[in-house]
Amino acid sequence: MDLDTLADSYRKLQAQVHPDKFASSSEPEKMLAVQSASLLNEAFETLTAPQKRAAYLLNLQDIDVTVVDQAELSSDLLLEQIQFREELEEIPHAETAIENLDALRRKIETRVSKSQQSFAINLQAKQFSEAKTNYFEMQYCYKLIQDIEAVEEELLGY
Repeated sequence: MDLDTLADSYRKLQAQVHPDKFASSSEPEKMLAVQSASLLNEAFETLTAPQKRAAYLLNLQDIDVTVVDQAELSSDLLLEQIQFREELEEIPHAETAIENLDALRRKIETRVSKSQQSFAINLQAKQFSEAKTNYFEMQYCYKLIQDIEAVEEELLGY
């Protein structure tokens, strides 16, 4: 997905439906402008966030990503997540740990990138079960990244 083209289209559409443009319009027109701008904002957020975009694309195929069947998760994925968690827990909570946290984040971000690529391939091939597994891989990794950020914030006193 070309995010620059998406952003350009978003800005053009936003200029057309922005509520300020309808300040002197009738109440129904104002309400429609607010609803349109809100829908456009939500669509843009969904399409620009990889995990939200993946969930949306799976939902278009009637695949519910809110339901996790343990059978859909490979033992390799679960073991990998345990290893990442253990690695995070083993990092000492001192300011010197920032480099180790950054290294772990890069490792997880590389894993996310692989999952995103596999997701795109599986979706294109209409292998939706595998794409759903890739979605959960991304979800687990994003959660780990959030946990790393929380530890960093704690260490830096934010």
